[in-house]
Amino acid sequence: MKKLLAILLITLLTMGVVTGCGSEKAEDSQTQKEEKDGKIVIAGIYKALDQVWFIDESTAAKEEALKLGADDMLLIDAKMNPDTYLAALDNVISQGVDGILVCVPDQQLSKATVDRAKNAGIPIIAVDDALQDQDGKLLAPWVGIDSYDIGKTIGNFMVDYVKENETMEDVNKTGVLLLTMDTVSSCVPRTKGQLDAWNEKMPDFPKENIFTSDYNGETAKGFDAAAAVITANPNIKTWLVMAPNDEGSVGATRALEQAGLDKESVAIGLGGHLSKGEFEREYSAFKASAYINSFDVGRTSAKEMIEHVKDGKEIPERQVVSAKMVTKENYKEIMKDALQ
Repeated sequence: MKKLLAILLITLLTMGVVTGCGSEKAEDSQTQKEEKDGKIVIAGIYKALDQVWFIDESTAAKEEALKLGADDMLLIDAKMNPDTYLAALDNVISQGVDGILVCVPDQQLSKATVDRAKNAGIPIIAVDDALQDQDGKLLAPWVGIDSYDIGKTIGNFMVDYVKENETMEDVNKTGVLLLTMDTVSSCVPRTKGQLDAWNEKMPDFPKENIFTSDYNGETAKGFDAAAAVITANPNIKTWLVMAPNDEGSVGATRALEQAGLDKESVAIGLGGHLSKGEFEREYSAFKASAYINSFDVGRTSAKEMIEHVKDGKEIPERQVVSAKMVTKENYKEIMKDALQ
């Protein structure tokens, strides 16, 4: 009997402890909600916050959000890792943020991203890389660039540069290298625009001397992708390189230097955020970049989100930021906002 009473007593005490823990968690959750009520907090999850583009973009977004009345903007680095990204997304949703800006490390996460945000009743805006379905239809509002048009601008610039500087002494020893990011929808039309512009202006250029090599957007991977093609084609002495971002072109520039071919070659980037470093070198094969003001992308995305959260303003389906070609001669004037 005593043994039975002891068991009953232990059971009751255990239930009390469990009940107490449950009550504490509920109270903590309620306290957090009450503390947040009346405050505006948004989050920005970027696929690579160690890249200059995303550092500048996220900084501008946070400054704009705070200026327009947000109490805070959480900035999170997905580190180009889908698992890290999804964990970050779940975390900010569980915190009950008022809105989320995202640049996914893999666009196959588009539906999962939109579903999670929708189920939580949290508005979301994609930046740079769209959240879209398999047919390319937008699943959420997007702020980015006119990728194809910018690609054509780069291709046209390359042709003009080559002609004006008589870079192509022997067409049979000249190669066009297009670094690609085939898994990123916003980057595919950049390459297509570059190639279309080249073919339109240089229709007689040998097609067998046009090469492509895929990478993931990082400088080191751009180096690897370019070096592999350069090594495999020792007959090519002049390389004309175009890429979907500055990282790819800078990586290719280092590969050209390693191969001893940089003095005869030309590389053009996209974004402009790494161009300053190349323009300040005594010499670089990196001759130009299509400068996109990442600050504008950040400010625009934050503005749309805060105005939606505060005033219920509808978020446009898509907003496009334009680009300008920058060179060693004009970058200080065109990029003055980014150089401050």
